[in-house]
Amino acid sequence: MKKILLALLFGIFFIGNTQAQELSPERKQAVDSLALEKVRDLSKYIKIVGSKETPWSEANRVIDRAEELFAPDAEIGVSSLTTNEVVYYKVRQYLERLMRLNYDRVEIDWYKIEYVSDLQRQPDGTYVGVITVFQTFKGFDKEGRLIYQDTTKKDITVYVKRKETQIGGRLIGFWDVLLGDMRVKETTL
Repeated sequence: MKKILLALLFGIFFIGNTQAQELSPERKQAVDSLALEKVRDLSKYIKIVGSKETPWSEANRVIDRAEELFAPDAEIGVSSLTTNEVVYYKVRQYLERLMRLNYDRVEIDWYKIEYVSDLQRQPDGTYVGVITVFQTFKGFDKEGRLIYQDTTKKDITVYVKRKETQIGGRLIGFWDVLLGDMRVKETTL
């Protein structure tokens, strides 16, 4: 139901003159809400894919949905307390690796999801911003003992682009929101 309301809000705020390239305060607020909603959706998808109780076919369906949230070639960073290295993977590759982690149970939670930089217009008309999230990761063995745990601060780039579609023979402009790279900023216990 929430997604239907967001889609309706999206339609109301974003249909308009295809010549307009600026984000009005009302549209910016709607774009911000949509971007945060996409990040929350990603959080849910990561939790589902990471869960060992999720059937393989369901996890693959969720991976497809998660990929739709991202710009092409977006990457997600992976870090660990055991190394200072951060490795970046394409979205599908990251999620498939998450699905195959060698734990009997995995818990992944995101909190403090918030904008840290306001949307800034780029020369090509795209707006770019950054949303920060904190992720806790816990891996357990088959006896239920905690084997590994960390908390990672990640910055997610957000792209807002003006697009057009044809509806009933009429060209309609709208603002589309896509997630970009998810950069690891800090990993702690």
